[in-house]
Amino acid sequence: MMRYSLFLLVFISGYCIGQTAVTDVSGREIRPPAKVERVYAAGPPASLLVFAIAPEKLVGWTRAMRDNEAPFFPDRYARLPELGRLTGRGNTANVEVVLNAKADLIVDVGSTGATLASLASQVQEQTRIPYGLFDGRIESTPGTLRALGRLMGNEREAERLAAWYENELEEARRRVAGVKEHPLVYYGRSASGLQTGGKGSINVEVLEVLGARNAGAEVRPGLVTVSFEQVLLWNPEVILTTDPNYWKSVWSDPRWRAVKAVEDKRVYLSPHLPFGWFDFPPGANRLLGVWWTGKLLYPQPFGDVDLRAKTAEFHRLFYHREPTAAQLDALLAEPGVLPK
Repeated sequence: MMRYSLFLLVFISGYCIGQTAVTDVSGREIRPPAKVERVYAAGPPASLLVFAIAPEKLVGWTRAMRDNEAPFFPDRYARLPELGRLTGRGNTANVEVVLNAKADLIVDVGSTGATLASLASQVQEQTRIPYGLFDGRIESTPGTLRALGRLMGNEREAERLAAWYENELEEARRRVAGVKEHPLVYYGRSASGLQTGGKGSINVEVLEVLGARNAGAEVRPGLVTVSFEQVLLWNPEVILTTDPNYWKSVWSDPRWRAVKAVEDKRVYLSPHLPFGWFDFPPGANRLLGVWWTGKLLYPQPFGDVDLRAKTAEFHRLFYHREPTAAQLDALLAEPGVLPK
């Protein structure tokens, strides 16, 4: 009996030593099992980071890859099942889906308000699966990568990505540091172009990183719908959009012709495969949006940036497949992506 008790004590002690406790943004201590092999991502930004760190541990995507998205990933991962999302607009997953996924860990990355913290606690209590909530802002991404790496048992891989991401952000900041005049930029979301990101919205964070002036900064935080008359009053110098339908229509709509950005032909469409560069989802993928937007807004300090090389490197590190020359051509040659 003594020998058995001693064995049990050693086993339990070893298990506890193997655990790595991490405090998430809600202040909750997340303690995963000693070995994490299956991770459930509650939303798209979390999916991207989990996949970047350890693709073999992601149990599924929140939405199945579409035919035009799948070629950017190794085949075995592009075919991962659709599990739905626990958080955000259009959440489709429930506790039963999470349990059926047999996950060792649940993580969410993005906004970090009280509602999401409460949901994390509730799901963790119902499933008995550790659930960590982490900041998805661009400047917080390196820290989030490191925290996820500790939870997942992949610290080395996470550190490599975090250090690279930090260096990229630092380089972008250096380039824009000496800029004296920042253009007024409007983000036109949706087919009408009349949804935008207000002050502090994670959806327009690329503009904040670059110091550009957000036309919608004076409206309430988050995503908002504004009138065309309001856009006309702002009269932005540049319009960025993620919606190809809006980009096409803006040139023929007589109302929009009165806006300076349209008159000067400075309306641009963000690349969107396999994830958007400016938004959709508002995750680590927006680092490419920093370089793309920098070249559009600040041609002189960003003039020598090789966007093809930046894209290829990001894809290799975060999507685990370097894009082909044809894929890069398709991404960057789509009408509206770059000035003619």
